[in-house]
Amino acid sequence: MKTMQYILTCCSLSILLFSCDSFLDENPKGVLSNEQLNTPENVEKMVIAAYSSLGNDHYTEPNSPWPYGDLRSGDAYKGGAGTGDMQEFHFYETFTYLRDDIGLLDSKWYKEYVAISRANNALARLNAIDEADFSKKMIRIAEMRFLRAHYYFELKLLFKQIPFIDETVPVEEYINVSNVEFTSQQLWDKIIEEFRFAAQTLPDNNAEVGRANKWMAKSYLAKALLYAAYEQDEKHNVTNINKDKLTEVVNLTNEVINSGKYGLNADYADNFLCETENSKESIFAVQHSRNDGTLHGRLDWGAMLNYPMNPEYGCCGFHQASQNLVNSFQTDDKGLPKFADFNSKNLNTPDDLLQNNVDPRLNHSVAIPGLPYKYNPEFIFEAWWNRQPEVYGAFMSLKEVVLPDCPCFEKVNPFMSSSKNRDIIRYDDVLLWKAEALIELGRESEALPLINSIRERAANSTARLVDVQGDPTGKFVVGTYQPGINCTWTNDFARQALRWERRMEFAMEGFRFFDLVRWGIAAEYLNSYFAVEKTRREHLREAKFTKNRDEYFPIPKQQINFSKKLYVQNYGW
Repeated sequence: MKTMQYILTCCSLSILLFSCDSFLDENPKGVLSNEQLNTPENVEKMVIAAYSSLGNDHYTEPNSPWPYGDLRSGDAYKGGAGTGDMQEFHFYETFTYLRDDIGLLDSKWYKEYVAISRANNALARLNAIDEADFSKKMIRIAEMRFLRAHYYFELKLLFKQIPFIDETVPVEEYINVSNVEFTSQQLWDKIIEEFRFAAQTLPDNNAEVGRANKWMAKSYLAKALLYAAYEQDEKHNVTNINKDKLTEVVNLTNEVINSGKYGLNADYADNFLCETENSKESIFAVQHSRNDGTLHGRLDWGAMLNYPMNPEYGCCGFHQASQNLVNSFQTDDKGLPKFADFNSKNLNTPDDLLQNNVDPRLNHSVAIPGLPYKYNPEFIFEAWWNRQPEVYGAFMSLKEVVLPDCPCFEKVNPFMSSSKNRDIIRYDDVLLWKAEALIELGRESEALPLINSIRERAANSTARLVDVQGDPTGKFVVGTYQPGINCTWTNDFARQALRWERRMEFAMEGFRFFDLVRWGIAAEYLNSYFAVEKTRREHLREAKFTKNRDEYFPIPKQQINFSKKLYVQNYGW
């Protein structure tokens, strides 16, 4: 009986299948074909998806460069609940236990290539659309190439030798693309080519805030050229500084400066507040949001670990300024940096800041016990707000956080964050790129007014740095460089001044380590830093930078395995 039922059932199904051609010809529900996706409306959605990768963030492998650029530069300690809390970040900071099988490095690599894949997907579909049907085709192509170049730029800084995949490579061929198909310099040229196309194609203004425009592309092109100008050998030594690339940096930054679209904010603080985001100083920023119809909005998840442990916040005490960084903000009686002896005296208390000349950018960048937190004179930062001050000291980072009563603040238990934008490129950066290029071209006299304009703005950025009585919270003294009066503006001195200024201006923003590698001084600088700082912080006792290795992360072992050993490991690993 069971056999007969089985035969009848099979026969019935056969009749059904062979007689219902229309059923078989229907497209599966919930699946779109390429033809259906390749419409202007749907391609626009693909473009937005590529942009969204800028904000697809997580604290374990953040888009913000703070774990990669601050912890590895001597500007910050990891923080948190001891060295075992986010242990991978401890490895970044000390270099000692870095390995090629660290999972978070593999995750970072993967996330960047997911972002690149979204740009490539959009580009492939844009290429398939007739411009007559989509008038913005070339603009969107330029936007996607700009974004793709940004993601490749970040990968290049972290891993040096990376596979370059564009929209012409079929997915099934990805596994055959080597990370050494192009040399390091050729990879820079590929990235530069992307930004150059974007700069030539994008409009001056591009509809919604956050979309790439010509000036964003010109600025990023200048940045890529500046990095590429410092040519490295296989061992990561800087062997040449390309003058042609530096000359183009000067020309591009001049275009951005002369465009009239950007300028320095009157107060440095306006770069780090929700209410003043997308200001005239912001050139390219991640556009975060909240109350946008999603569960938690597009919050800055990369900063979620970096709030204090007090009741108003609650977690997690990461990203703590180093003693070395805090000390570096001291100035002499002329208001100039104390290049030689800044680290011989520690700044720790409010009285220390009132008794010693300091650059006000210290109070904009670092939370110090006893002083107002984030410009609120009645909200005083205390040492116990730190999670483990006995390990990491009592300083914390300020720029990426917001006050608990800020409209852009939101708790995502047990963490918290905000919808405050994160700047990727600001106008102050453009000014200092130009100054750096001029100095390396032997035109240091032209760099002088650029550096002084940054210092003048710093000197005038004290209005928010007051206590409840309205008195200044530090003895703020910043002077400009005046050759023949307070300095001798030689090429060597100008280079030292430029490099110091970059540290002050972008403290705790994650750029410092990449500056040190670009200049070819990472090993000397960091081992000198460790020699002193490990006497202050026990967690650094084994820290050591290995020259010709630690300039870059290792290519993740999982990626080498995925490529069936096609990928070649970075030198030294």
